Amino acid sequence: MNLPTGGYFGRRVSSDIGANVLVGVDVGGSGIKAALVDCSRGEASGRIRVATPQPATPAAVADTVASLVRQFDVVGPIGCTLPAVVSHGVVHTATHIDRGWIGTNGADLLSNATGRQCVVVNDADAAGVAEARFGAARDRSGVVVVITVGTGVGSALFVDGLLVPNSELGHLYVETHLADTWVSDATRTRDNLSWKHWSSRFERYLQRLQDVIWPELIVVGGGIVKFADKFVDRINIDCEVRIAALGNLAGIVGAAVVAAEGAHAVASDRA
Repeated sequence: MNLPTGGYFGRRVSSDIGANVLVGVDVGGSGIKAALVDCSRGEASGRIRVATPQPATPAAVADTVASLVRQFDVVGPIGCTLPAVVSHGVVHTATHIDRGWIGTNGADLLSNATGRQCVVVNDADAAGVAEARFGAARDRSGVVVVITVGTGVGSALFVDGLLVPNSELGHLYVETHLADTWVSDATRTRDNLSWKHWSSRFERYLQRLQDVIWPELIVVGGGIVKFADKFVDRINIDCEVRIAALGNLAGIVGAAVVAAEGAHAVASDRA
């Protein structure tokens, strides 16, 4: 496929930070982002972003991911998120990507495309892992939810620091409205909603979460965090709400961390 040659394209991004540095990739409904991640510090650098191919078929996304990965001069496994339920590398849903992903072994597909071991994880779960390890949910016990708001609404659910994967709390209904579309940033932009109007919707969604699972902390992440000052003071629920400390880089960081730990587990099993 043809990719733009400006920006980071056409030159390689290198790092001498050390062996803890891996490539993390975050596949979203509108954009695919990649960066170098220092997995010991939770820091990302050299971020690249391109538009998600439309339609976002497995082949097209794999081609794009491989092209991005080639821009980084590091070795080791790759962590990649998908906006989907992922179990043992296999994709089971496709809300904001092509339905051809359903039933696809995403880990095998992306490993073959990149020529590197690739660990695939739900995008919100990856963001949650990053926030639990390095960010706004660090060292928090009890029930914690990380909500990502962008093209859709994703969630990561933690109980005493342990991830409950593929929670899909964005698929809750608020009255007759599916949260995944009703409070997404894409809907806010498309319908030209005021921040007051959108914040009212979002507050009702968070209240619905509280009614269902009673979290002690809700962390808000995803692309919407760029506008945190527009809405955070409008949210008033009986639960602590924080903005993601890693911002929109959380998915990239979490993907790389999951890949690093997955590779370590494989090495330990072989020892």
